[in-house]
Formats: sequence, structure tokens, C-alpha cells
Amino acid sequence: MSIILFDGNAYQTLLPLTYTRPVANLRIGILTIAEKWGKYLDSDFSYHTQPYLTPKFPIKIEASNLFICGSVCPDDNLLEAIDKLNIGKALKYKDQLIAVKLAESDAISFHPQAEFDHVIDYKGDIVMVTFPEDIFSKNDIELRKDYGLLTKGRNSASISTTNVIIGTDFFAEEGAIAECSTFNTTNGPIYLAANTEVWEGTHIRGAFALCNNSQVKMGAKIYGATTVGPYSRVGGELNNAVIWGYSSKGHEGYLGNAVLGEWCNIGADSNNSNLKNNYAEVKLWDYPTQRFRKTGLQFCGLIMADHAKCAINTMFNTGTVVGVSANIFGAGFPRNFVPDFAWGGAQGFEVYTLKKMFETTEKVFARRDHRIFDETEQDILKEVFKLTEEYRRF
Repeated sequence: MSIILFDGNAYQTLLPLTYTRPVANLRIGILTIAEKWGKYLDSDFSYHTQPYLTPKFPIKIEASNLFICGSVCPDDNLLEAIDKLNIGKALKYKDQLIAVKLAESDAISFHPQAEFDHVIDYKGDIVMVTFPEDIFSKNDIELRKDYGLLTKGRNSASISTTNVIIGTDFFAEEGAIAECSTFNTTNGPIYLAANTEVWEGTHIRGAFALCNNSQVKMGAKIYGATTVGPYSRVGGELNNAVIWGYSSKGHEGYLGNAVLGEWCNIGADSNNSNLKNNYAEVKLWDYPTQRFRKTGLQFCGLIMADHAKCAINTMFNTGTVVGVSANIFGAGFPRNFVPDFAWGGAQGFEVYTLKKMFETTEKVFARRDHRIFDETEQDILKEVFKLTEEYRRF
């Protein structure tokens, strides 16, 4: 059976994070949502996503197909309900399509808003990622679930005796290295993936995950629930931050209640505010409505999409959204919404042209395991540039 993760309405509400990926490709906890389903179902997966993303994230249709909402994180109860579905039957949660099994003829024309003759209402609780702030606010739940999923029945590799481990929920894959650091698991588990390094003098409180080929620099202070994705490097102070991968926050400065996409870079001594001076509810820029939306959160920091970067000493206000490929520099606080492909800061912005952006990105890719900034990647960014043109009225 082919497992297919579909975007649904969350593609719009999760912008700008989903401009460059399907919804199920979002990382929350240790794994991406798609990787979670792959682990639970012990199966490969593909995506039903936006046409311009399909060359990088193709769909695979077979004789029998299981479509699953890409914004929903799996658990055992939900898996049991899905497993009981027959061909042609759908599972919904509060009128939201969660899953449907379809034969090949119907799978080819699948649409998330289609009506199905046989519908079962799911009565359990689910973890659903609907808005960008859900990624950090629900990260603790998913970190704990992923930790159990990845470590069940396994023993941790040994790490240096120069470290202090408090509690028992600590797991290191083979190839993980740490020296002279403290790991406190009393508030949540700590997971170090293969080929990771935690440098001397670091203090980490769980829940925390360091994904493969990433490093924590000397003297870092990290609070849960924080995830550092693969091929990333972090330093300074982090609190309830999710970094998806191939990104750097390698120096001093605070990042809290925040989400960073892939290929981002945070300059030295940059900080984000995560609490307003008057302790009021934080609002975030909302792409579908083109206005600021109430989050219901008192703590909400920075949402930064793929390929965005900021220079040294950048100061982000509470609840700042930074679009794809934005490049921020200069004194003062930039606006709370920095459009995609914007170049500048508090003193004003201009368009960050594709030519300039591509020249930089080729160099950035080459630094990370010799990745190639190929035509597929370029075509996605060209389309995002077109889709976001209306926001660049500088």
C-alpha cells in the first residue's frame, strides 16, 4: 500500500514555512511528520502537495493507497483507527479529513475537500500542526513521543565520563560525542543522534534532540523543549526553539519560542524577544488573511522561513515572521513581518533579487556535505518569488 501525506488547508495557514515544502515535511519533535508516519507504519511515503513542489516531493500511487493528513502527528490510537479503514472509507476529526483509503482510479483524482460516502468520526485526541507557533508550542509532546519511538528496546551508546547526566532518559546514538557538559533529563528526555558533538561547558535541560551531523558549541545554554535538526550548529542561549536543519545559530544571543527553517543563519549576538513588555497576547502575521492574527500565546518569538538570514546584533521584536530568503541587517528593530525576498532592516527594504540570492545559496549548499543547489531547488524558489510578489511593496 502506498502511504501519501496530503497538505490540506494547513499549507496556507503554515505559510511562510510551507512555501518550500509539503506540510508533512515539517519537523516537530525529533522527526518530520512524514518520517513519524513512516516509522509507525514501517513504510515508505510520498506527498500530495502543491504542483510546483512535486518535482522535489513526488507522489507515488499504487493499486491501494492510504492518504493521511500531513498536519496530523501519529500515535497508537490513531494508527489503530486508520488500520480499520477499508477501501473507500474515510476517517474525520471535527470535519477535518484525517485519512482515507482509495483504489488507484480514485487516488489519481484525490482532493482533500472531496466528499466521501463512508465516513468514520474519530473521537480521540490528536496533535495537529495548524499554525507556525504550533511547532514550538507542541514540540515537547512530540519530542517525548519520538524519543520513545526511536529508543524503544535499544541501549544508549556510551559517552565520555567527563559529562554529568542527571536522570535516566538520555540516549546517544553511536558516533555521538560530548565532553565536560551537563545533561538534565528530569524535565524531559535528551537524544543525541549519530555524528553529533556537544562541546565543552554546555548545559542542556530536556526535552532536547540534536539530530545527525549537528554540533552544540562551547558554553551553550539550552532549555527544553528544543530541537536542533541535522547538519546544524548552535551556540548561545536557546529555549523552546525548533531548528529544522542545515542552519546555523553559532554564536551568543537568545533564540526562544521560535522556529527556524532550513538554510538559515543567525548572526552573532542576535536576539529575539519572546514576551511583550506589557505581557499582552502575541500576534503573528497571517498570510491567508494578510493581517496580524491572535495566537493566544503570551510567549512567542521568531518564525523564520527557509534561506532567511540576519546580520550580527539583529534585534527581533516579539512575534516576528520572516519570509523565505529574507536578508536582514542594520540597527534597530525590523518590522514584525519581513516579506519573502526582502533585503534590509529597520531603515527600509528593497527586493533581494533571485540572481543575488542564487549566488549566495550555491555557496551555502556547498558548505553542507557538498549539497548541490540544483535546478529543482531553483525552480521552487523562482515560484515562491512570484507567489510573494504582492508583499514586496517597498
